[in-house]
Amino acid sequence: MTLSLPHRITHVLLDLDGTLTDSAPGIIGSLRTGFADAGFAVPSDEVLRTFVGPPLGTSLAGIGQSAADAAATIAAYRRDFEVRGMFDNSVFDGVPEALAELRAAGLTLLVATAKPELYARKIVEHFGLDGYLAGGLDGVHGAGDYEAGESEGKEVVVERALAHAVALGADPGQVVMVGDREHDVHAAAHHGIPTVGVTWGYAAPGELEAAGAVATATTPAELRKLLTS
Repeated sequence: MTLSLPHRITHVLLDLDGTLTDSAPGIIGSLRTGFADAGFAVPSDEVLRTFVGPPLGTSLAGIGQSAADAAATIAAYRRDFEVRGMFDNSVFDGVPEALAELRAAGLTLLVATAKPELYARKIVEHFGLDGYLAGGLDGVHGAGDYEAGESEGKEVVVERALAHAVALGADPGQVVMVGDREHDVHAAAHHGIPTVGVTWGYAAPGELEAAGAVATATTPAELRKLLTS
């Protein structure tokens, strides 16, 4: 199935890490601590950077950790992330202005992130982004189960966010995903939703295009134009 940008967009599903916030410093720092505290060799920062965005369990499996080892790493990571890494984070320049303009243009905004929903809501609230979302913090959709959340597929999260959009009156043919990594594109495509990729996040060069993003934006202002033109 070939997807394209709808002629009219009414609802937007927004990724969090690498799209709205620059969360890499805190995540990478807590991952270093998590690997070390769990007794494993710490991967290079280059490898750890690829962990930002996808479900953490998926990334750990990708480097060969067993389910038990991944569970130990995630538990140690979370202990550090909750007290230190979560707010070693910042909103990308221009994002609040773009969100305000999208809302003013009549678009309905929701967050769809592979991050556990408990963390995602705290971060969104901390940075005051909930004011741009439909239903405030109820508009934040993250990995569902706190204990297993970081191995839950992004497809499941997109499914929940899309169901929320439809409950708010969306025609699925007028919904777009916005994200910075290939897993955002693939998860949205699984539900027939096109993705606009953003290049200020954590994707490798060409990753978004290869995954099938229907367009890419290099700045939040350009994203706003793509979604409202």
